[in-house]
Amino acid sequence: MAQISDRVNRLAASATFAMLQKSNELSAQGVDVVNMSVGEPDFNTPDYVKKAAVDAVEQNYSKYSPVPGYMWLRKACSDKLKRENNLDYAPAEILVSTGAKQSLCNVIMAIINPGDEVLLPSPCWVSYPEMVKLAGGVPVAIRAGIDQDFKVTAEQVEAAITPKTKAIMICSPSNPTGSVYSREELESIAKVLNKYPDVFIVSDEIYEHINFIGGHQSMAQFVDKDRIAVINGVSKAYAMTGWRIGFMAGPEWLVKACNKLQGQYTSGTCSVAQKAAQVAFDGPQDDVEKMRQVFQKRRDLIVSLAKEVPGFEVNNPQGAFYLFPKCDSYFGKRYGDKVINSAEDLAMYLLEVGHVATVGGTAFGSPECIRFSYATSEDKIKEAFRRVKEALANLK
Repeated sequence: MAQISDRVNRLAASATFAMLQKSNELSAQGVDVVNMSVGEPDFNTPDYVKKAAVDAVEQNYSKYSPVPGYMWLRKACSDKLKRENNLDYAPAEILVSTGAKQSLCNVIMAIINPGDEVLLPSPCWVSYPEMVKLAGGVPVAIRAGIDQDFKVTAEQVEAAITPKTKAIMICSPSNPTGSVYSREELESIAKVLNKYPDVFIVSDEIYEHINFIGGHQSMAQFVDKDRIAVINGVSKAYAMTGWRIGFMAGPEWLVKACNKLQGQYTSGTCSVAQKAAQVAFDGPQDDVEKMRQVFQKRRDLIVSLAKEVPGFEVNNPQGAFYLFPKCDSYFGKRYGDKVINSAEDLAMYLLEVGHVATVGGTAFGSPECIRFSYATSEDKIKEAFRRVKEALANLK
C-alpha cells in the first residue's frame, strides 16, 4: 500500500485555510459568522480588467501559454517596476507564475539545497517556513515582538547569519502584521546583507499598494540586482486573488532556473488571466488608490475598536489589511470546562462562541498574537468586535 512521502508529512497545513474551512462549515450550518480570517480584498476586480478578460476569450486566447509568461505581460511587469519602483528589469529578467505564492516557491526550490538556512523575519506568512522545508532547507526565525512593531533590526539580521545561511525572505508590507519597513530600515538591513554577498534576498512585495505611509520602498534599490528576487502580482492591489497571476523579477540565471522548474510542474499560467493582468498594470490606477483609501479607513476603525478590548495589546499597522494584537493575557482563562492555553484555542473559542473567524499566531511565528483581516466592510468590523468583546468577557 502506498504511503505519504516524508516530504509531505513534514509540511504543516495552512492555518489560514484551515480556519476558513471551519468558518465555512459553521456558515453552512446556518451560523452567522463574521469572517476575519482570510487575506482577500472584498472588492470586485475593476471593470476594465474584467472586460480585457472577456475580450481575450473572444479573441481565442485559449492555447498553451509560454512557460515564463507572454512577452507582452512580462513587458508590462517591466514597465510597472520602472514606473512605480524605479527598478530596471528587462522582460527576460521576469517570470510570470500562477500567483505570487508560486513565484516565491519557485525561487526557494531553485536556490535552496538540503541543510541550507533561510532567515525569516518573524512573524511571517505561514507558507514561508513550509516552502523552505519543502526544499529541504532549514527555516530560521528572527523574532520581533509588538514592542518593535514586529520589525527586525539590522543587528538582529547580522546576529542570525551563519556559514549555512543561503537566503533571507523579507515581506513589506507584512502579512500577518501589516508592518511596513521604512526606507531607512531597509537600507540599514541592506548594509548588513551587503557584507554577506552569498546571502540571497527574496523580497515579497505583494502588498505594495496597500500602504499608509506615503509610498512603497523596495529592498531591490539597495542591493546588487544579481542577488535579489522581487515578488509581486495582481491579487491584492487589483482585487484579483482568483485570477492567480504573480511574477518574479530577478537575475536572468535565476529566471532561467525557475523557468526550467515551472516548465516541469505547471507550465505557463492561464492565458486569459495574463491578458487581464497586462491591462491591470498598463491601465488606469484610480481603483487601486480608491481601495487603498478604504483600507486605511478600515485600519483606523479596527485599531480603535481593538484598543477597547480589555487585555489586547495593539499597535498601528502601516500597510496590508491585518491587525495582529497580542492576546496572551487570556491564556489560562476558562469557559466552562475548556481552558484557553494558546492563541489557537482563543481563535477557536472566538469562532465557536463569538462566531468571529480569526487565525491564531503560532503558525506565523508569534504564539502570543492573533490575526484579524480587515478586508471586509466597516459594518462587519464593528459587529465582529462587538462579538469579540462579549465573548472575551465570559472568560474567567
